[in-house]
Amino acid sequence: MFKKILIANRGEIALRIIRTCREMGVKTVAVYSEADKHSLHVRFADEAVCIGPPPGRESYLNIPRIISAAYLTGAEAIHPGYGFLAENAEFSDICTASGFVFIGPDPAMIEAMGDKARAKETMKAAGVPVVMGSEGIITNIEDAKAVANEIGFPVIIKAVAGGGGRGMRIVHEAADLEQQIQTAQTEALTAFNNAGVYIEKYIDRPRHIEIQIFGDNHGTVVHYGERECSIQRRHQKLLEESPSPVVTEAIRTAMGAAAVKGAASVGYSGAGTIEFLLDKDSKFYFMEMNTRIQVEHCVTEQVIGIDLIRQQLHVAAGGKIAKKPQRLEGHAIECRINAEDPMKDFRPSPGVITSFHAPGGYGVRLDSHVYSGYTIPPYYDSMIAKLIAFGSNREEAIDRMRSALDEMIVEGVATTIPFHRALMRDKRFRDGDFDTHFLETFDWKTV
Repeated sequence: MFKKILIANRGEIALRIIRTCREMGVKTVAVYSEADKHSLHVRFADEAVCIGPPPGRESYLNIPRIISAAYLTGAEAIHPGYGFLAENAEFSDICTASGFVFIGPDPAMIEAMGDKARAKETMKAAGVPVVMGSEGIITNIEDAKAVANEIGFPVIIKAVAGGGGRGMRIVHEAADLEQQIQTAQTEALTAFNNAGVYIEKYIDRPRHIEIQIFGDNHGTVVHYGERECSIQRRHQKLLEESPSPVVTEAIRTAMGAAAVKGAASVGYSGAGTIEFLLDKDSKFYFMEMNTRIQVEHCVTEQVIGIDLIRQQLHVAAGGKIAKKPQRLEGHAIECRINAEDPMKDFRPSPGVITSFHAPGGYGVRLDSHVYSGYTIPPYYDSMIAKLIAFGSNREEAIDRMRSALDEMIVEGVATTIPFHRALMRDKRFRDGDFDTHFLETFDWKTV
């Protein structure tokens, strides 16, 4: 096992990695921007190095400064967390070339799965069900029209790089196709420095289900069940749970086998997630693969009893993972607590937290880097905490989450806590009757 690792990230995920490393006796190095000098991940790491001004491109996305920090502190490995450089093939390559172990897949895997059009073709070749669409990137409008007419409207345009709903457009009519492609390309270029887009058949009102997979460097790939991620706003997840209220054992077996087959076909190593769309007829289709630890990994940890960060380090250090399938026990729900004002269309709400109280009790977990007096900077993602509730079944997990949300206090900034409280009371959510369009008809203010 490594003696010291550098964490090329910030906030909650950096602190999460530090906690596991402490248990394992592994020293940690935190990197931070000038805006994060008072963050808890800086305080609790064994060493901390400032790598630049607040903007991400000058700090957390600045590869030379991160590599320099690793050299200066004598780190052996680099953990990218999620976001920032976590799925950057160049960063993975530079880490290895500089003599550091990158705690994640190798550059070829990241590159193959990071290009969504290429990933789709890879999965299709492996026999994983995929949505009908274009063969790779759209290069001209005439080809785009031909594909759309062949598969039928509505269609969805997607950026080949990145995620979070950027560079994504739903097109219902042929007359709108050209303009929407141009808009998606412009947005993708701005967000990811890659204007490539492709077209798929749009599946109406699907569930968003993802499979947690794990591979090692000895040829083993396993899956740890599914996560339900359909509660979304503008393609951004707000809540995740495991297991899904609609996935049967038969669907789980088939979807898990497809995910393992797809990951094994590229010799995948490390933590990863294969995301599927599940239609009303219980047919599933590959959507994309994330070659990193996910924000929502916590709910999987709760139902399988495995520390996925510990396993990441174990695999990166050359260890083997158990081949036996994991049985899901109980039910876990995660609410993303964002510094956003749901009363004002979820507008970001940076500022000083004047009062903070963390909920507790049996089956309650809070992953957060904030505290009373902490200043939420305006430069990064608005998530300030992940609240996880675990129960013996879904009903118990929902009731426990509702109680934890009532107990949680964050004052000084607006948060999504009121929204989640309303969601826990909603009958359709409690009945598991929702899809990716749920929030379009959910008037949380009246619940």
